[in-house]
Amino acid sequence: MTNATLKGKSVVVAGGAKNLGGLVSRSLGAEGARIAVHYNSAGAQADAEATVLAIQKAGGDAFSFQGDLTHAGTCAELFLAAKQRFGGIDIAVNTVGKVLRKPIVETTEAEYDEMLAVNAKSAYFFIKEAGLHLNDNGRIITVVTSLLAAFTDGYSTYAGGKAPVEHFTRAAAKEFAARGISVNSIGPGPMDTPFFYGQETPERVGYHKSQAIGGRLTKIEDIAPIVRFLATDGGWITGQTIFANGGYTTR
Repeated sequence: MTNATLKGKSVVVAGGAKNLGGLVSRSLGAEGARIAVHYNSAGAQADAEATVLAIQKAGGDAFSFQGDLTHAGTCAELFLAAKQRFGGIDIAVNTVGKVLRKPIVETTEAEYDEMLAVNAKSAYFFIKEAGLHLNDNGRIITVVTSLLAAFTDGYSTYAGGKAPVEHFTRAAAKEFAARGISVNSIGPGPMDTPFFYGQETPERVGYHKSQAIGGRLTKIEDIAPIVRFLATDGGWITGQTIFANGGYTTR
């Protein structure tokens, strides 16, 4: 990837229909990248189709793929579909995640299983398939959470489910280094998306805002340029978790 160009590059974006994933899909597509827009449920189909159409209207190539990435076989199918369509894959971005705010003593086994499957298992097999299918000098980027650097209550299964991704990232960075593939994670602060507000009270939202620059939450527009950087000029960075949260927290 020379001169920071994305033109002609092929990108898989997991959770790429809306919110942060949608912005990543559209912004990379607008620069000439070819995008595989993954979405999970039928409820996101309209968003996926709109994202694909926006990329095509901008002169790019894109298609949508529906599937539950908590199944390893579906991760494999996603990458094979992208490889068939584009001939190769250069960049893999995983924005998939599920948030649950609940005390440990109230959390059910089913909730635990689902949270770990969505946040950890799907990330593991996404990285695996990226390692199998990416072209040399490719880029793998996973969205985690700044809660990995926080000490708080209520988010045991969310932060706990995202925590293993750091270790998956480090191992993959070493294992894929000989092929020039960089592997990184991005930990946004509390993001101004529908996923956040359903978990918090207005008072806690106000507190979260007060902890960052400008007294606001992280916006998807804060994170998408970091994805682009890691996918282009930032390839020398690997095995890292970048906390992008306006000073909300750090290690």
